[in-house]
Amino acid sequence: MTVILIILGVGVLFLVVVVAGMYNRLVTARKQVDNGWSQIDVQLKRRYDLIPNLVETVKGYAAHEKQLFENVTKARAHAMDSAGAGVGARSEAENALGTALRGFMIQVENYPQLKANENFRALQEELTSTENKISFARQFYNDVATGYNTLRELFPTNMVAGVFGFGPRELWVITDAAEREAPKVKF
Repeated sequence: MTVILIILGVGVLFLVVVVAGMYNRLVTARKQVDNGWSQIDVQLKRRYDLIPNLVETVKGYAAHEKQLFENVTKARAHAMDSAGAGVGARSEAENALGTALRGFMIQVENYPQLKANENFRALQEELTSTENKISFARQFYNDVATGYNTLRELFPTNMVAGVFGFGPRELWVITDAAEREAPKVKF
């Protein structure tokens, strides 16, 4: 009888260790997804901080482009307000801001004196660098979110994920059809 209890005890212990391992892998993956999302937040904050400086620098050169400035400012405010929203709503607001910024930068091309301004060039370089960092952060987020979603759907981890409430994570997607198109360059 004691041999059966020992075998049963070892079996239960083995099962507990396996479930704990799966649980810990899920927690680690979920934390990586949270970290990926935080990295996007950091870069978006940097973008939000740069935009007012860029707009103010350009205003001195292009005072009559009032609507353009208002569009960028409204898109920035909307994007900042979406901070607590889900991935879908947040990506939609950020894509709208990106579209407004692209229109803004295209309009700047009409001001050769502005393009030569040292302050503007420095801000433009910072914004370009930030946009690249946002792109890399989105890619990292989608990579870790996909890894997490895959892990939580694999057998037998899916049973542990279901028991402990590990839900799926949304991917960052492009919601604006215009953003999928290649930019048109005209000479």
